[in-house]
Amino acid sequence: MARPRPAAGGGRQLGVAPDRLGRWLDGVATRHGAFDDVRAVDDGLVITCADSTAVTLRAPFGWTPEPPLLAGFTAAVQRPARAAVLLVRRGRWAVAVFDGDRLVVSKVDARQVQGRTAAGGWSQQRFARRRANQTDAVVDHAVETAVRVLLPHQDGLAALFTGGDRGLVDDVLADPRLRPLAALRRDAFLEVGEPTKAVLLETPKQFRAVAVHIVEPGDRS
Repeated sequence: MARPRPAAGGGRQLGVAPDRLGRWLDGVATRHGAFDDVRAVDDGLVITCADSTAVTLRAPFGWTPEPPLLAGFTAAVQRPARAAVLLVRRGRWAVAVFDGDRLVVSKVDARQVQGRTAAGGWSQQRFARRRANQTDAVVDHAVETAVRVLLPHQDGLAALFTGGDRGLVDDVLADPRLRPLAALRRDAFLEVGEPTKAVLLETPKQFRAVAVHIVEPGDRS
């Protein structure tokens, strides 16, 4: 479960693993009373507890409401969905396709980008141009990796999740060949460090989590 953090507008937001959602909701009911109301909203549910605590659940891949709502939602978020992941930072990028939390295919690569320098004048300008060219090369190589590794698996993809440097990710997805992937991009941005294989393998814990917003009575005072 992701560490709770303050939410805009009040309350807390966190992520709950799909296979722990049922137990987590049992805990909510124990602390806040029976669920007086359960309503479907967009891609999730809003639950109102006996003490007026409001819990909003968002399905990471969307869902189709069906009665009983709570059981249907819990079952839906536990079904494996195929997702692509694209991580880009200066000098390193990683891509993968997952079925649920099972890795289907991946590629991690790197290209040197010079660090910053304190030099000034023409030397600084030459350095800035060289660094910009190296960054452009990172984007170009990341595009080619995504085209080669991800596009063959685009059929059946439910979503694309991205992380790293948002600007570089945007540059990669601006390539016309990646429009089918860009159309599947989710707003949630993965919180990752350097795009290594180990980091890549941890991403399902984030993108498969049920997004939770909980507002307790004390949050409204």
